[in-house]
Amino acid sequence: MSFTPCCFQSFQWHGQPSGRIDKLAGLNVYVAGNDSEDAVLFIHDLYGWTYPNIRLLADHFAKEANVTVYVPDFFDGEVLSFDLIDAEDWAGLDVPGFIGRNSRAAREPQIFDCARALRNKYRKVAAVGYCYGGWASFRLGAREHQPPLVDCISVGHPSLLTKEDIDGVGVPVQMLAPEIDAAYTAEMKLHTFQTLQASGLVFDYQHFPGVQHSCLIRGNDKVEGEREAMVRGKDAVVWWLKQFLSKSA
Repeated sequence: MSFTPCCFQSFQWHGQPSGRIDKLAGLNVYVAGNDSEDAVLFIHDLYGWTYPNIRLLADHFAKEANVTVYVPDFFDGEVLSFDLIDAEDWAGLDVPGFIGRNSRAAREPQIFDCARALRNKYRKVAAVGYCYGGWASFRLGAREHQPPLVDCISVGHPSLLTKEDIDGVGVPVQMLAPEIDAAYTAEMKLHTFQTLQASGLVFDYQHFPGVQHSCLIRGNDKVEGEREAMVRGKDAVVWWLKQFLSKSA
């Protein structure tokens, strides 16, 4: 498939996010959209909630799927260097220390609280999570939550995800999977396929050939295929949200 400039006209690569800053379950949150019925909890990756592309994606999801999108700050105000992440300078970033401060155990209660706050306010709720947000989206969709915290999840190049997370999910799952991904390995991809196809859940798996982990957020125009992947990923999430948060559903 080839892409021409017109394919990207609808994505505001150098635009300014148009949402607003508010509070959700005690956390700072970026909010896009004003729909009163359906909401999306968008859980950021290592770039954090201030990264422009995260907010631009939230704007697109809100406008194109007709929902209100919430991007809370789950890193307690800490923001890693965007330049160092782009350069994959992991030593300069001290990723182990950062993950230690923002471990699953540390952040899961806050993530659940945000989902509960949205569930109490909206007719339907979805979770979207890339990288760090991937494990969190699966946990939000776990069968243990009765009634469910979310109606569906969409996950891109997840990190910190376990087989138990996949085994325990109980809502429709969309997975956006780059071909080259040390965090979401071939073994984990196979386990996702085998488990979710046997689960009876609605399951959408989308393969992104030739691109690497983080492509769906970064969209680096200097890396072949990344911008195309980010646009395709955005469109896939919008389609998914429309399936399960449709006003007629």
